Amino acid sequence: MITATGVELRAGSRLLVENANFRVGPGQRVGLVGRNGAGKTTLTKVLAGEGQPAAGTVSRGGQVGYLPQDPRTADLSILARDRVLSARGLDDIIRRMRETEGEMASVIDETRDAAMERYSRLEAEFVAGGGYAAESEAATICASLALPDRVLEQPLGTLSGGQRRRVELARILFSGSDTLLLDEPTNHLDADSIAWLRDFLKVWSGGLIVISHDVELLEAVVNQVYHLDANRSALDVYNVGWKKYLEARETDEKRRRRERQNAEKKASVLMAQADKMRAKATKATAAQNMAKRAEKLLSGLEESRKADKVAKLRFPTPAPCGRTPITAEGLSKTYGSLEVFTDVSLAIDRGSRVVVLGLNGAGKTTLLRMLGGIEKPDTGEVVAGHGLRLGYYAQEHETLDTSRTVLENMRSASPDLTDTQVRTVLGSFLFSGDDADKPAGVLSGGEKTRLALATLVVSGANVLLLDEPTNNLDPASREEVLDALRRYEGAIILVTHDEGAVEALNPERVVLLPDGEEDLWNKGYLDLVTLA
Repeated sequence: MITATGVELRAGSRLLVENANFRVGPGQRVGLVGRNGAGKTTLTKVLAGEGQPAAGTVSRGGQVGYLPQDPRTADLSILARDRVLSARGLDDIIRRMRETEGEMASVIDETRDAAMERYSRLEAEFVAGGGYAAESEAATICASLALPDRVLEQPLGTLSGGQRRRVELARILFSGSDTLLLDEPTNHLDADSIAWLRDFLKVWSGGLIVISHDVELLEAVVNQVYHLDANRSALDVYNVGWKKYLEARETDEKRRRRERQNAEKKASVLMAQADKMRAKATKATAAQNMAKRAEKLLSGLEESRKADKVAKLRFPTPAPCGRTPITAEGLSKTYGSLEVFTDVSLAIDRGSRVVVLGLNGAGKTTLLRMLGGIEKPDTGEVVAGHGLRLGYYAQEHETLDTSRTVLENMRSASPDLTDTQVRTVLGSFLFSGDDADKPAGVLSGGEKTRLALATLVVSGANVLLLDEPTNNLDPASREEVLDALRRYEGAIILVTHDEGAVEALNPERVVLLPDGEEDLWNKGYLDLVTLA
């Protein structure tokens, strides 16, 4: 159970929410919604105990399982399977059991008895933690999230960003926590895994707070909605499901508008009367009282909802370049004994549009990182053509320097721009005032997405490498990104699970990994996008 009392959240000097009060207990499945930058991620971090409110208190009863938007695992050498099992401490028990089994097989008789006794204690501890049934449960969750055995036996450091995030999701779902806090859990999931997750959460008996832009998931899962209104710095609690919430919210907005219009009309009449009465000295006090009544009428009203601001994304005309600004010959990559792909070649012509498809782990992100010069191929080479200027959008935002401010990241992307020009672009991406001076590391996933896209806008790139650019975006911001893709005149190489992004790109070619085969794009490939 999680209880919030009088919680106030701030981002620098900006008020995100004040006096929020709620309790999430067993059976309450909450959808936390609001536009990008409203403070949803900040709130979940505070609820998880990874941040402190500016005011108020948060109390937690029982175990809380928290999936952040960009989970970071410190030890990348740990096997994926052990990472999942660590949620219940089973990984350490299993490791010690295996070590003890080895001792039992190799030591002399007088030591073997001690090893056998230690093994019996470990086995009892293993059974108390759920034993083989728990292992089977973890395996089922992993398989449902498209994490096969070959992936689970690999160190986390060899996995793609999407695979690592699915490992973290599996770990949280396996943890047996009393309350789950899930921030965009469907990112990097294929269609089958999303359907499974919906069914899993739909019958979840513990507490749940989920941030998601997946309307189908919200409709199927949540029985309460918390709307974080960025314009009013208020958290509105609706004790209904998704569809009824939409109706209730619209009714609330109509009520606010109606009440304000009536109050403004009455206040206007009172002020006009007060102005007339002020002309007479004998009625000065009455006029003053009438003016105060008018002010009181307006001060007690809730603000009408203002239209949510949306980042304005427009790519400028790309820098001039040769006919084929980038080519790749014979690229291959292997992690240990795992061959990701081999002998991949492609040539990207000026203004061309290519979508890269493949199952999770097929090397889509690795290929983009090679083209972007971030990762070296084991064989082959990437050749820059005349005038190449690359812009790389990384799905985990690793191109951002999280230790530097928003403004400093933008200056690095385009040193030639003046401070005023940089701040103007940032303003169009909804970073204004003190927001520009925040460290990039404290931004939410949606804010990092906006900042990364802003750096692309000022880069003048003529080839864009885009890895899941619509993740973490609210519907309105996503439409802005898709519209920018349609209008961009340079070349684009896109990796995405978003069918809408592919349709907006209107690609000419498709590259299929891990084989590296190329084909002309046709609608038949659209079915592979969400499965990839």
